Amino acid sequence: MDDARTIDIDGVTVPRLLYGTAWKEDATERLVTLALEQGFRGFDTANQRKHYYEAGTGAALAKAIKAGRVRRRDLFIQTKFTFQRGQDHRLPYDPDAPAATQVAQSFEKSLEHLQTDYIDSLVLHGPWTGARLHPIDWQVWRAMEAIHKQGRVRLLGVSNFKLEQVRLLCARAEVKPRFVQNRCYASRGWDRDIRAFCAESGIHYQGFSLLTANRALVDHALVKDIAARHGKTPAQTVFRFALDVGMIALTGTKDAAHMAQDLDVFDFTLSAAEIRALEGAAKTR
Repeated sequence: MDDARTIDIDGVTVPRLLYGTAWKEDATERLVTLALEQGFRGFDTANQRKHYYEAGTGAALAKAIKAGRVRRRDLFIQTKFTFQRGQDHRLPYDPDAPAATQVAQSFEKSLEHLQTDYIDSLVLHGPWTGARLHPIDWQVWRAMEAIHKQGRVRLLGVSNFKLEQVRLLCARAEVKPRFVQNRCYASRGWDRDIRAFCAESGIHYQGFSLLTANRALVDHALVKDIAARHGKTPAQTVFRFALDVGMIALTGTKDAAHMAQDLDVFDFTLSAAEIRALEGAAKTR
């Protein structure tokens, strides 16, 4: 049985299950507070008002710290820098400024929103283009490295990157990415190639949309059978699968009972045969 709920990455304690705050809007503060009450200590957000309300996450965490319900050092807070094309009109930086300046401005705003003086993980929220890496990607990454070297962010990562882009980044980065966060589709092999490269390179794969991108799989008879065998729900079984293959899993549920269930996946593990079955289930729907 693997009941370890956290892993240590470069001296940073990282929960293996994170609460994702995307698409929560005005409910963000309430839902982050609810997630804290259920036991979550890792929170994923972004300085991208189009899809995240970063200040709502910060308000919930700051109030919990002030009330003594949690300590800052017991929290893992991850946010992102997002290029302008991923934003709406509510930009956290000057759109006419150089990329490095935009990173610095976005980061300062994130500190303000999250009411903290350091960030545990700063992620580049998607590359400039869909292929390889653009010079602007490197300007952004060097700016992120500079913030890391100042000690104001502890770990760096990327999101929505393809395998070749991760390879290129690792080859030239001075501060190596410690995370790749991607939407994880069962029908695409659970991002197997990128996960394999991550495992070889000391990078930790974060999988998001594990349920919403795989609704048919969650309803698959095989998944239901495995879940029943362990006395768990199909959703819990998918999260356990993610943990067993080495992912850090994100959940974004808005339901307190589901939050508790999602965290209740550390008292069982899947067998190698069950893992193989889940890896193949998407091909046999």
